[in-house]
Amino acid sequence: METIFAPATARGKAGVTVTRISGPSAFAACQTLVGDVPPAHRASLRIIRDTDGAMLDEGLVITFPAGKSFTGEETVELQTHGSIAITNAILRRLGDLPDLRLAEPGEFTKRALYNNRLDLTQVEGLADLIEAETEVQRKQAQRVLSGEIGALTEGWRRNLIRAAALLEATIDFADEEVPIDVSPEVTSLIDTTLRDLQQQASGSHAAERVRDSFEVAIIGAPNIGKSTLLNALAGRDAAITSEIAGTTRDVIEVRMEIDGLPVTLLDTAGLRETSDQIEQIGVDRAKKRASMADLRIALVQSVDESLGVDLEEDDLIYLGKGDLADGTMRSISGKTGAGIDLLLKDVSDRLQQRAGSASIMIRERHRIALQRGIEALFAAKNVVGQGPDQAELAAESLRSAVRALDSLVGRIGVEDVLDEVFATFCLGK
Repeated sequence: METIFAPATARGKAGVTVTRISGPSAFAACQTLVGDVPPAHRASLRIIRDTDGAMLDEGLVITFPAGKSFTGEETVELQTHGSIAITNAILRRLGDLPDLRLAEPGEFTKRALYNNRLDLTQVEGLADLIEAETEVQRKQAQRVLSGEIGALTEGWRRNLIRAAALLEATIDFADEEVPIDVSPEVTSLIDTTLRDLQQQASGSHAAERVRDSFEVAIIGAPNIGKSTLLNALAGRDAAITSEIAGTTRDVIEVRMEIDGLPVTLLDTAGLRETSDQIEQIGVDRAKKRASMADLRIALVQSVDESLGVDLEEDDLIYLGKGDLADGTMRSISGKTGAGIDLLLKDVSDRLQQRAGSASIMIRERHRIALQRGIEALFAAKNVVGQGPDQAELAAESLRSAVRALDSLVGRIGVEDVLDEVFATFCLGK
């Protein structure tokens, strides 16, 4: 592989800038720039020099031998003063060296994948950790980055390989009397693995919502206080408010954090029958987004009001414009702030409960791989008890399940998803 380099910190003025070099010529480049290769894993103060020997900067140099670095290759990190001019000068100096080139976005992490320092799910976890905005997202991403999915997958894989080996042993004795009936152990291994896969698959939707954000739709009749409530929750004028009914025509989205959970609030058009074609489009969009949301906050004018939207058991119902309410039911006012603390607690309680059921499978790709494995295991289970004559079919289904799990962690068949995964990475990671 070529030796690559790039700044590992964001561009701009900073106290310190880190420049990373990785590949077979990394140590040679270090020797050229600072005069020697400092001891591994120790920060050593060195002067970094230009081609003519002039000082570019004085900074810390850390070296990592092959097999002991993030990428698995010889790696050098230069920690210099965070001047744009210094950083550019060092990058030019590195670019002048033979066999070195500027890294592409995500290329350091891609090399870690190819060198078996990370599996594909850990790469995805690293991307999510970089993008994490809330505490719950951070914790979830770190679980994935730590290799938890890979550890689970390896256990399932061992079970299925054991089950397939038992079945294949019966195939070898097809013309003889098989001394032991292996079907009970095979069935047990399949059932155990199948139960785990189904549990992880069932919690994958909640995990995706933690990663991407829960959607909470505010719905109600026109002029009931939806936009005022959204502005109060957002702490800014995100939506236009007016005494004129039907002001909101489209769905307005505001991202925020509620008790560590990422939440996207949706302000929707007022729900009513209208002859205004444009407003009707807004009403239709409001109903569609509300039906797809994870939670709905319904603002009503009375207890028995019908909004024309199916509400679920967990959805929240409040009397709108609480500053004018008579106290006969729970009310909320975005204008005065009355009831907002209770609303936030109610939203948090419901979303925390859903987040608690989240599995470690955080992407649609993970869910699809699990589903393929589940289908293959059901196919194996259906034939495993039909005697030695069906052992070959059952073993092939088990191998299909193993291949699905291998695709989950990137052992096979993932070239088509690599570009999408690494497109989210910045230069120098």
